[in-house]
Amino acid sequence: MYSNILVPMALDHGIGQTALGVARALLSPGGTITALHVYEAPQGSVSAYLDEEVVQAAFQKAKETLEARVKDLPDVTPIIVKGHSGRTIIDVAAVQEADCIVMGSHKPDLIDYLLGSTAARVVRHAPCAVHVLRDPG
Repeated sequence: MYSNILVPMALDHGIGQTALGVARALLSPGGTITALHVYEAPQGSVSAYLDEEVVQAAFQKAKETLEARVKDLPDVTPIIVKGHSGRTIIDVAAVQEADCIVMGSHKPDLIDYLLGSTAARVVRHAPCAVHVLRDPG
């Protein structure tokens, strides 16, 4: 059983709710669950063509979506941060002293074999146990 579980959630995939259920099953009495969404702001030349208002509106929409997903789960605290998914998940786990990360992973595409998936990066570098759930889709 774990006392401090981090659940990274990609808001465009449905496995986050399953991951929250698994986290709840692994949670020690009195423990905490944090639902994390990492907002990856547009980078490089793309960002030159976007108004700051558009980027801020997208961030706000992501925040509202995350909060809506966990609003009926009083034992889950939502947080959203800006950054690169893999690195930021690892950093947040370290700062929050998480003892477990429960996250979903999609079926790998060719690019994942070349560059590696976010889940693979987290498994290799996380400061704690990692439970990876395969998205059946």
